[in-house]
Amino acid sequence: MAKRGKKYIEASKIVDRTTAYSVTEAIELVKKTNTAKFDATVEVAFRLGVDPRKNDQQIRGAVVLPHGTGKTQKVLVFAKGDKAKEAEAAGADYVGDADMIQKISQGWFDFDVIVATPDMMGEVGKLGRVLGPKGLMPNPKTGTVTFDVTKAVNEIKAGKVEYRLDKSGNIHVPIGKVSFDDAKLAENFGTIYETLLKAKPAAAKGTFMKNLAVTSTMGPGVKVDASTFAAVKN
Repeated sequence: MAKRGKKYIEASKIVDRTTAYSVTEAIELVKKTNTAKFDATVEVAFRLGVDPRKNDQQIRGAVVLPHGTGKTQKVLVFAKGDKAKEAEAAGADYVGDADMIQKISQGWFDFDVIVATPDMMGEVGKLGRVLGPKGLMPNPKTGTVTFDVTKAVNEIKAGKVEYRLDKSGNIHVPIGKVSFDDAKLAENFGTIYETLLKAKPAAAKGTFMKNLAVTSTMGPGVKVDASTFAAVKN
């Protein structure tokens, strides 16, 4: 087990690990217990009642957070001709085809998200071994394989986040920075929460949202009572 620093231990004393707090209380606690000297990322973790080994219980997608994540994503678009020009006009950081594939195969990764037009996927697929393990492979489910490159780039720049079930049945999503207003963090949290509720697989049985927790980059996790989301909305 990793050795915890004094600041983390002191911060942990503020949080009651047996208590599930309201959304607003949890966000306040995350800010209070942030030990980082930088503007830390706030992340939410969902423990879901699904079996990640079964194909009919997989959960993957993307959603635009109303207040973004506080980080501007660098977007690489694989496209040719008019679609390449469209991507450049939309504000993509990098646009190319064979030239960019060559750069990545040589170890270049100065980007956060890849968008590809469907006709480019045959070539992009050859990078599966290097892009797959990094979670960078474009996918239709997350809106990153599309001919509508303008929409894709605009959404990513506006604060689109991807979510994907891991092997343990958890989903981790960034919802902003510690510097964000409490209300903005709560709204971003609520957006991903409602998105996942709608994404519940028909095959999933029993309690779907088992545990929710919110944390900052170097702070302790704070449990959240899911029933308090209704109160935030009204």
